[in-house]
Amino acid sequence: MPAKTRRPTHVTVESFFNEHHSNLKLRRLGSKSGFDRRISEPTVNRPGLALAEFYTYFAYRRIQVFGHSEFSYLNSLPAELREARLRNLFKRDIPCIVMSRGREMPPEWLALAEEARISVFGTSMITMKFINAATIALEWDFAPTCSAHGCMVDVKGIGVLIIGKSGSGKSETVLGLLERGCALVADDLVHFRALEGREIIGTAPELGRSHMEVRGLGVLNIPAIYGIGSMRLEKRLDLVIELKPSEDLNKVERISTKSQFHSLLGIKIPKVDVPVAAGRDVARLVEVAALDQKLKSFGHDAALEFNKKLLKIMRKRRIN
Repeated sequence: MPAKTRRPTHVTVESFFNEHHSNLKLRRLGSKSGFDRRISEPTVNRPGLALAEFYTYFAYRRIQVFGHSEFSYLNSLPAELREARLRNLFKRDIPCIVMSRGREMPPEWLALAEEARISVFGTSMITMKFINAATIALEWDFAPTCSAHGCMVDVKGIGVLIIGKSGSGKSETVLGLLERGCALVADDLVHFRALEGREIIGTAPELGRSHMEVRGLGVLNIPAIYGIGSMRLEKRLDLVIELKPSEDLNKVERISTKSQFHSLLGIKIPKVDVPVAAGRDVARLVEVAALDQKLKSFGHDAALEFNKKLLKIMRKRRIN
C-alpha cells in the first residue's frame, strides 16, 4: 500500500534556485541573505500594480518578476519616488525577485533589496517564457507525492507498476520484461508525483536508481547488463499489475466487462490481477496486459467488443 500522501505547502528560495537554476537560466545577482524565505504559491507575479502603489490583492507569496514594463516604469520615476516605491515593495514578505531578459538590477535597487533580505536573480529568458517555465517548475515542486512498494517498468511505452506480496515473483517478472526490451524505472520502492490531478509520474530513489535486487543474485546493475536503453529516469503510470498467489488462480474472472482501478494520489489507475503459478510466463502476460491497455487508450476494449458481438448473435438467434 502507498505511504501517506505528502502535500508541500511551500518551498524555500534556496531549494527552488538549486533545483531549477539550470533550466530557468537563473544566476544570483546579490547575496544569499534571503535564501531562507518561503515561496508559498506555485506560480509567479509581475508587481506592476504594486509599484504603482496598488496593493489590493497583491500576490506577495509568489516569486516577483521584473520584466520590461516594470523596469521601464521604475526608470521613469524621479529617484526619490523610485526609492520609496521599491522600499514599500521590499517591506512586503515577498520571496525573491527575478530580473528577466538578461537585465542587471541597478546597484542602488540591489542595495535596497539586500537591506530587506530579499534575494535577487537574473535570467536571460524573456519574461513570458520565464513565467511559463517557472510555473511548470513550481507545479512540480508543489505536486502531492507518495511512495509505494513495487517495481515500475516501461513496457512498450506503457508505464506499469507491478505489485504483490513478498516472494510473488516481481523481480523475476521484471527480468523477463527486460529480456523483451522493456526498461526499468524503479525496483522495490517507487516515488510518485501527481501533476495537475491528471497524471502520475513515477521515479526511483536516487540511491537505488539503475539497480535491482534479486534473491540469490544480489544487487544487479541493469544498464551494465542490458544496455543504457534498459533504464528510464521517470515514466507516467498507466497500469497497475498485482501478482496473485497460485491458489487465487480460479478467483480471477476470465472474461469481465468491469474494469478494476487502483487509487493513487486521488487518481484512479487501471488495474489487472495476474495469478502466478508454475509454468506461467508472467512476464509475457504483463506485456500483453500493457499492450491491451494501450489499445484501450485508443478506444478499443476487447471485452466490451466481444460482449457486443455475443449480444448481437443472441438477438439474431431469438429472432430466428
